[in-house]
Amino acid sequence: MASVDTSLPTKPTGAAEALASAHESEHPLKLYGGWFCPFVQRAWIVLHEKGIPHQYVEINPYRKAPEFLALNPRGLVPTLAVPGDEGKEQKPLYESAVICEYLDEAYGDETPLLPRGNAYERARCRLWIDHVGSKIVPAFYKLLQHTPAKEYTIDEARANLHSQIKTFVKEMDAGGPWFLGERLSLVDVMLAPWAKRLFLIDHYKPGGVGIPTEGTNTEDEEVWKRWRVWFDAITSRDSVKDTWSADEMYIKAYKRYADDTTQSEVGRATRKGERLP
Repeated sequence: MASVDTSLPTKPTGAAEALASAHESEHPLKLYGGWFCPFVQRAWIVLHEKGIPHQYVEINPYRKAPEFLALNPRGLVPTLAVPGDEGKEQKPLYESAVICEYLDEAYGDETPLLPRGNAYERARCRLWIDHVGSKIVPAFYKLLQHTPAKEYTIDEARANLHSQIKTFVKEMDAGGPWFLGERLSLVDVMLAPWAKRLFLIDHYKPGGVGIPTEGTNTEDEEVWKRWRVWFDAITSRDSVKDTWSADEMYIKAYKRYADDTTQSEVGRATRKGERLP
């Protein structure tokens, strides 16, 4: 979903480098990704959580292999190459939410990330997956891409992000750390990459994310307390940590967003106030 500066590494670093190396061998199920991309991280987390054998293929955005472009002519990541039947050509899937739901349905019924046998709960999960994609993620980029020249203030952008997060948190089950309580679900996975990237707003923007610390916001204290429980759980989850490159690489990669000079599709859509691709 994004391009990177040519000075950036063309492969993962840190923990993600080890995970990519462990999955570099040829396999009929292939995830084509980019270490910097939160949409890729969603799919990578699902593969990790469900223990799905696969090959991870890092895509250099400036030298895209012909076989990758044959699968996805737009050249965007993530792209999943699904094995064809009886040796037939691979079948492509795009869009992170679609890929994640496919992987959950097609592999590992013993570790479902969407509730099985409960149509209402699956539908409820999809409602809040949509909230993540259509409300929280755009608010994240709107705050990160704020500059003094914008028609909205940084405080307005921050308040919008807070509002969308609080709406989400109020729908969480009370029993355990995850959205559904004691069990991790696709709802949690959909937001995880941006939870990990919140530190970029703290790094680049005056006032940072500005989420109240414990005991400093009595009006919404219970909401933010529940958020902190979820945030601590998701950012310490092995699947999230293992798909993460070195922090300093993200700081470098996202400077273009903080300066609002990025030409990624997400960055351009945010700049124009359009729905994210």
